[in-house]
Amino acid sequence: MKKTLFILLAAALLGAACQPEYVEPTADRQGITSLVAYFAFGPYEGQELGRLEIDNPDVDRYVIPIPWYFPETSDDITTPYMVKVRVRASLQPNCKIDPPLTVLDLTDENHYKYTDATGATRDIVITGERVRSNKCEILSFMLKRPTLSGIIDKANKGISLVTANDLSVAEATVTLSAHATISPDPGEPHNYNDGFTFTVTADDGKTTADYLVIKNIPQKTDYGVVGTSAEKLFNKDPSSGLGLPGYKEDVNVSMGVLDSWLVVNLGNGSTPRYYNKIVATYGGEIKIGSAVPTGAIASDENDHLLICNLAEAGETFNIWTTDSVDKAPELFYSMPNEQDIQLGLEMKVIGDITKEASISVTYPGLVGVTKSSRFQSIHVVDGKVVSSELKDVSATGFSWGSGPSGSTCFPAANPNNAEGWYSCVYSDNLLTWFKPDLTIGKQLNGYGDGSDDVSGGGTYVDSNTSPNNLDSKCFNNARYLVLFVSNHFPKWWPGPQLYMYDITTGSLQGDNIWNSPGLAFSLPYMYDQQYNTGAQDGNGACGDVILAPSADGYMLYIYYYDHYSQMIGGWSLDCIKR
Repeated sequence: MKKTLFILLAAALLGAACQPEYVEPTADRQGITSLVAYFAFGPYEGQELGRLEIDNPDVDRYVIPIPWYFPETSDDITTPYMVKVRVRASLQPNCKIDPPLTVLDLTDENHYKYTDATGATRDIVITGERVRSNKCEILSFMLKRPTLSGIIDKANKGISLVTANDLSVAEATVTLSAHATISPDPGEPHNYNDGFTFTVTADDGKTTADYLVIKNIPQKTDYGVVGTSAEKLFNKDPSSGLGLPGYKEDVNVSMGVLDSWLVVNLGNGSTPRYYNKIVATYGGEIKIGSAVPTGAIASDENDHLLICNLAEAGETFNIWTTDSVDKAPELFYSMPNEQDIQLGLEMKVIGDITKEASISVTYPGLVGVTKSSRFQSIHVVDGKVVSSELKDVSATGFSWGSGPSGSTCFPAANPNNAEGWYSCVYSDNLLTWFKPDLTIGKQLNGYGDGSDDVSGGGTYVDSNTSPNNLDSKCFNNARYLVLFVSNHFPKWWPGPQLYMYDITTGSLQGDNIWNSPGLAFSLPYMYDQQYNTGAQDGNGACGDVILAPSADGYMLYIYYYDHYSQMIGGWSLDCIKR
């Protein structure tokens, strides 16, 4: 009996030793799932030019659609790039294309042999075709007199003009999908009291959409943003797309919103520039007057832009304000910098500076000399500064380095200055709520715990990032804090990250930055949104993030700018009851 068992065991072991290694299952039908074309030369080299998603397994001729213009909002045609395009295929296991795809002329038919998972082969053709856009949206609608921005319901193609004014004879300006046209001309007088319909025609000349514009007051939700309303506005290369500096230039970027414009400041003394806040088309330079934009800019909750200078120790620190890109800023507040370090590298505001607001301005550390734990808190009541206090959090051990990459900011929890401030610094990476007495009330951890490591596709805020870009604003009976984690090493995953928290209670919720119960909106993986992914460590890395409620109270805009990763973009959320 023992002999028999031994023989059976030996046979089992021998059989196991002869088993083949695991082979990934072959695809049943759909072998080629997508073909993606990339620029092979020029200023956009390496960026995606066109994509073909494939759902028919029997197709033998693949035509990659190439946009007529690139960038889409420009007038630059793509014809010159068609003759030299790098093409990559997404293939299921055990499928292949011979010869391997490299650089193709998409104006020609490129012949290949495709082998599917069963070993069967067939001839295929890969080519390209320039196509005109079929997008036909109204992206923004603004009356000239009275100055009024329309609330756009994209799902129902409706635009509400929230006003009690007579709109029987009103002119408007619009922003459309790139290269689309509109009829009749909104620049001519129209009657919006009872509704007026416009037809938008896409660049392809065939696709249309009708929009009804009417004086109306949409119903709001009782509280905060509608999470499902989140919509991407744009994400662009600051250098090639907006004419802003490349990543090698040392700047200190900051942003603000004025009416229909996104204003960008470089912190180097140059005049801030403004762009359409919906599609980021260039508008011009703001009227700067006597303001000195060597520090930061910020915007409040009622279309006021704040501009400050970077004051050295012993110099005068100033804040100027304006409510129009065409109006020279006026001096709002002035104080001597009595500290031994600079003041004005970062500035944040919550509230309305003509009513009540809290402005915070950071003292950055001095490279090679000292770190900092100080910021200036300025309280505004009835449009006037009622207090300006030096705040020092050194007793908590919280400190930061020199700017811009090593510094931070301190947005307040409330315009009344009664609920503390928030901050986060490199490289402790702890999103921190400071109570009004400057003790730490709550911290959210940014580091992973092993289950959230990069190899598993998770996210974490580690020492390769700069989690020092924050802003806070009130919106629809709620208060929000946004954290933008800019990238110090653009080539490493997960790239920049964005998190928006409900802070109506003052405190932070949960334990971690990326999965807090208080999260109202997040973009945890923005690696593929970067336009610079090859650079090494950037000592001049910097960024900014802002929340911008619309003056009518229906929209909340989020804008982010990562200078070193070369990405600037925006999202919108609303509070419309549907």
